Amino acid sequence: MSGGFSRTIGKSAGGAWDLSIPSELFGNWQRTTDENMEWVIKKDDYRVPIKSWCKDIEEGALSQAADLAKHPAVFSHVALMPDCHQGYGMPIGGVIGCKDAVIPNAVGVDIGCGMGAVQTSIPADEMPDMAGIRAMLEVLKGLVPCGEGNAHKKPQEWEGFDEADLSAGWYEKKTWKLAYRNLGTLGGGNHFIELQAGDDGYIWLMLHSGSRNLGYKIARYYNDLAVGLNEKWFSGIPNKDLAFLPADSDEGLAYIRDMNFALRYAKENRFRMMENFKMTFSDFFPDVSFIQEINIHHNYAAQENHFDREVWVHRKGATAAANELRGIIPGSMGTPSYIVEGIGNPESFMSCSHGAGRVLGRNEASRRLTREECEKAMEGIVCDRWNKIRRGKMKGFYDFGEAPAAYKDIDTVIRSQSDLIKPLVKLRPLGVIKG
Repeated sequence: MSGGFSRTIGKSAGGAWDLSIPSELFGNWQRTTDENMEWVIKKDDYRVPIKSWCKDIEEGALSQAADLAKHPAVFSHVALMPDCHQGYGMPIGGVIGCKDAVIPNAVGVDIGCGMGAVQTSIPADEMPDMAGIRAMLEVLKGLVPCGEGNAHKKPQEWEGFDEADLSAGWYEKKTWKLAYRNLGTLGGGNHFIELQAGDDGYIWLMLHSGSRNLGYKIARYYNDLAVGLNEKWFSGIPNKDLAFLPADSDEGLAYIRDMNFALRYAKENRFRMMENFKMTFSDFFPDVSFIQEINIHHNYAAQENHFDREVWVHRKGATAAANELRGIIPGSMGTPSYIVEGIGNPESFMSCSHGAGRVLGRNEASRRLTREECEKAMEGIVCDRWNKIRRGKMKGFYDFGEAPAAYKDIDTVIRSQSDLIKPLVKLRPLGVIKG
C-alpha cells in the first residue's frame, strides 16, 4: 500500500467500512444504496465514475480503473465485477462502453477466451470411481493437446479460415500455420477441462479456452498500432496501455474485423474440444444424451445499446448477462462452478463476472503456498500433480498458480452479484485437466 492518508470505503457484512484505498486514487466517493453494488467513486479529474461490485479491490486494479475513468472515449461509467483484479492496461473483471472507439487492451491478448459447458443425461450418482474418471480423462488427453506449446501434429480443417484477411499487418506464415494446428487445443495457464457433478443431479462437461496464439498476435499488433497513432494525435489518454482506435477509421475497422475472426476461431476451438469430450464420455456411457450446451466469450468488444446510445462495450474477464441469457461462472480447479442466468442490470452494462478472480498472482502463489495445502484442497478430485517451474526467476518452485487458494471464494463472488445474475446449477468438480 502506498503511503499517505487513506480512507476506508468498502462495506463489510456488518456495514462497516473495511477496505483501505489511498486517497490519491479517489476524490468524491459514496456508499451505494443498490443491493449489491459496493461503492461508487468520482474524482474531480475523472470524466466518468467507477461503479464497483468488488469490495476488496487491489490497489493496482483500482489504479487501472481510475485511468479508464479519465479516458476520453469511455462512456457513462466504469463497471467492476466482483472478481476484479489487476490485468494489463484494464483490470480483469472490468466492463466499459466506448463512444465510437475500440481499445485493444480493453479486450486483452486472449481474444475470445471463454467457457463451454454441456449438461449430460447421466445422473451424478452413476459416475465411476476416481480410477474410472482418471481413465476417461486420460483418453481425452490423447485427443486434445494440452499445455502451452502443444498442438495437433497435422493442420486442422475449418471453413472459417477462408474468412481471415491475410493482408492484415499481424499476419505472418508462422502464426498462420500454428493457427491451423492449434484449433481444438487447450493451451496453458488457467485454461482447463473439467468433469462436474451438478446439484441438478446430472453430470456436466466444462472447459475454458480461447483463441490461442492467433488472438495474441492480433491483439499485440493492434495495440502497438494504436499506441503509435495516439502519440501522433496527442490524444490525451491517461496511459499508453489504453491506446484506442476510432471505430470508423481504417485501423479501427480492421481491428474489429480481425477481433471478430479471432472470436469465431475461439468459439470453434471450444466447440471442437467439447465434441471430443462428448465423444470420450459417450464411450464410457453409450446411452448418454446431451441436454443443453453453452459456449460464451469473456474477452471481447461488441456494439450494443446502453443508456440510449450505441457504444462499443468491452468486456475483459466479464461475460454478458442480458435478461435470461445463460452463462457460466467457474470457480478454481478445486471449488464449485455455476451455471447462471442474466438479469439484465443496466448498471453493469448487462454483464457479470467471468470467474472467481485471483487473490494471488501466479508467482506469488508459487512462493507462498505449500504443496501440502494445495494437495489437501484437491482431495477427492482427479487431477495431475503439481509440476515444478522449469525456467525464469521462479525456476525450481512448484507452480501453484491455479491452486484453489490463489482464487477468491466463488460462493462469495456469486452472492456479490445477485443483482446481475441468478444461479441455476451449482457444479462440483470430479476431475480436472489443466493446461
